[in-house]
Amino acid sequence: MGDVPALPVITDARRRIGRRSFDFDARVAVMAIVNRTKDSFFDAGRTFELQPAVEAALAAAEQGADIVDIGGVPFSPDARDVSEAEEIDLITPFVAEVTRLSDVVVSVDTFRSAVAAAAIDAGASIINDTSGLADRELAPLAARTGATLVLTHSKAAPRTHLPRPTYDDVVGEVRGFLAERLQRALSVGVRPDQLVVDPGPDLNKNTLHTLEICRRFEEFTTLGPPVLAALSNKDFIGETLDRPKERRLAGTVATTMWCLERGARLVRAHDVAAAVDAARMAEALLGLREPGYLRHNM
Repeated sequence: MGDVPALPVITDARRRIGRRSFDFDARVAVMAIVNRTKDSFFDAGRTFELQPAVEAALAAAEQGADIVDIGGVPFSPDARDVSEAEEIDLITPFVAEVTRLSDVVVSVDTFRSAVAAAAIDAGASIINDTSGLADRELAPLAARTGATLVLTHSKAAPRTHLPRPTYDDVVGEVRGFLAERLQRALSVGVRPDQLVVDPGPDLNKNTLHTLEICRRFEEFTTLGPPVLAALSNKDFIGETLDRPKERRLAGTVATTMWCLERGARLVRAHDVAAAVDAARMAEALLGLREPGYLRHNM
């Protein structure tokens, strides 16, 4: 038999997040995407209303998602602006209802500490900050509450255009940014077992930058925390394959498998069933799990 790729050394791989236990040495966690935005990147408002959003979250949990990531503000500055108060109104009823009906872990995709605090009060367990701590109160909030904190690389201020971003060494610069943000979080009392990192594919990066990030994905695993691969249907896949958003699933799965082989241990996904199957296959190929059953030629 051929050798499997070397597994990453993960700091505090065994964790309790919300009402679920995780062992990132042994399995991959799938984070489902649900957006309460009218002009979201992929679903174009399909889950803007509360009931469809809750139903989508519960369906994702049934399909095997470990985490549901709820967003109330698109990353793109071209989308409609959403005030802090409006974002709280969009997020908190969703969090309260989903955590009432399911033990699935709820993550809030926000760069605002006040929104994150309201979501945690409502039952959320993860702060998914795509701004890399632009709000200086986010890390202290995580320290006080014990919430998991996802530290993501992005170069511009939240919801601000960065035309033609440039890097001398995109992987080195992104890794350095994440290392600095990790130290910042630890310095205010966030525990190592609360931290996750995300190199931020496509966020203030062009397609060539993101392809290089994926190509050298294993370099982010040396930071210590588990690494999130947030790849689903992104523009770099569309540009690489010349595919519109609705035809990027195959490219998403292929890139997800590539990153899982190189150490990613969380994946963020629109198509949960496909992501769960990819994660389970990757675990088997990496020697982390047995097949569901054995019959063929047995």
